[in-house]
Amino acid sequence: MDKAAASGMNTGTELELLVEQAQRGDMQAYTQVIRHFQRPIYLYCYYLLGSQEEGEDAAQDIFIKALENIGGFTKKVSFSAWLYRIARNHCLDLIKKRSKGFRLLALYKRQQQYTEPAAAGLGYTELVHGLLEQLSMEERQILLLRALEDYAFDDIAAVMDMNPATVRKKYERLRKKLGRQKENGGKLIGEPYNNRG
Repeated sequence: MDKAAASGMNTGTELELLVEQAQRGDMQAYTQVIRHFQRPIYLYCYYLLGSQEEGEDAAQDIFIKALENIGGFTKKVSFSAWLYRIARNHCLDLIKKRSKGFRLLALYKRQQQYTEPAAAGLGYTELVHGLLEQLSMEERQILLLRALEDYAFDDIAAVMDMNPATVRKKYERLRKKLGRQKENGGKLIGEPYNNRG
C-alpha cells in the first residue's frame, strides 16, 4: 500500500489540491496535509534527534514553519521533498544547539551499555539508535530518507540540496559500511525493499 492510500489520500493529485487550498488559507486542507505527513515526519525527526519528546516537538515546529512558508512553495520539487527539507534544516539546527558536553555524556553512556554484559538484551530501538550514532549526520539522513521513507535518489537529492549521483554514491558507500558492521556481528539496517533508482 502506498503512502497516499495509507493516509486516506487516493492520489498525489489530491495532495496537490490540498496544498493549493492551504496556500489560499484553507486551514482544513492544511490539517489534511498534516495528517498525511505527521507520522513520517515524526519518525524522521525521532531518528535524527534520538528522542521521542524532541521528535514530537520538532514535528510540531516543522508543520508550523511549513504553514508560515507555504505561500512560497512552488512545484520545482515535490511538496514532500520541500517539507523534508524544512524538517532536515530544523533538526540540524536543534542538533547544533545542543551542548557538546551533553552529546559526549550521552555517547559515553551508550558506549558503557555496549561494553556491559546486559548489551545482549538490547531491544531493537536501542540497536537502531546505536547503529545510527555510528553514522555521520549526512549518512543518517540519507539512510532514513531511503530506507524509512522509500525515497528515490532524486528526491533525497532535492531534500539535501545535493546531486542525485552524489547521493547514490554516498548511499552505496553507506551500504558497504553497514555490511562490514554486519560481518562484524552487528545487524544491518536500512536495506531498501528492492533496488530502486
